[in-house]
Amino acid sequence: MRIPGPLLIVLLSLGALLSAQSVRAPAERFKAGIDVVTVTATVVTASGQLASGLTRDDFEVYDDGQPQTVTHFTSDRVPVSLGLLLDSSDSMRGQRIVEAREAVGHFLFDLLGQDDQYFVMSFNHRPMLLTEWSARVDEVQPRLERIRPSGGTSIYDAVMAALPLFDARARQRAALVVISDGADTASDATVRDVRSALMRSDAFVYAIAIDSPDRTPINRRVNPYALREMTDDSGGRTEVVTSALDLGSATARIAEELNRQYVLGFTPRTGPDGRYHSLRVRVKDGSHRVRARRGYMALRKG
Repeated sequence: MRIPGPLLIVLLSLGALLSAQSVRAPAERFKAGIDVVTVTATVVTASGQLASGLTRDDFEVYDDGQPQTVTHFTSDRVPVSLGLLLDSSDSMRGQRIVEAREAVGHFLFDLLGQDDQYFVMSFNHRPMLLTEWSARVDEVQPRLERIRPSGGTSIYDAVMAALPLFDARARQRAALVVISDGADTASDATVRDVRSALMRSDAFVYAIAIDSPDRTPINRRVNPYALREMTDDSGGRTEVVTSALDLGSATARIAEELNRQYVLGFTPRTGPDGRYHSLRVRVKDGSHRVRARRGYMALRKG
């Protein structure tokens, strides 16, 4: 049965959040509520460490600059539906794709939680869905092994193809991880198209870019500024590494963030008015840095 779209993008109920079933059993699609806007927040201390032990009273949330009452809150780990996009363009040949497969496998099979689910998509000059929502090593591992790098790089097209898959997810949180070693060379979509689509999605986006060790403007392989245009507004981030050997530690840092995020909710005052609303989340004492999505579209679906 196809689940109707949410009344508001990112309108979710904490009850659905806490009662999600394990993906080891037959999973139903995630059902959004109609009363609460929820925001996933990553909180970092002044020393750069992930913050723990914060309570509802430590946070402030602003919708279009107006303070909101935080009505829902959890610091417990909430299961996540995660999409993994892996560059399979020609520049990923040889040891680079070997290292990438190993890092992706460790990330998905060892570092994610047992209640999480994921899909995997590779992309060269076109996106290719390898697995739909799953949590089974025997389904995903053989398809990762069959990747043979070739062609150009279509990061934007891959993100645009991935976002609709979150409509069929079974978990409350949604995240997208993009791994690439080059700038986009083959997409029909633009970074502006991606940013517009992300405004209508509640997925937060991470990007890991494999760049040249000597990152000068002349020999730089990736475009971190374009990647940050995709990631930062969503509440995610872009990390640049200089070798595929560093992918393991980079994905481990993402897994640690997923394990230690906060989820806050508030009741919006305006309802589905069809507008984009800015969001800001902060810790009251000002000693922490908060990464969260910067807005949502209040759209009526169906």
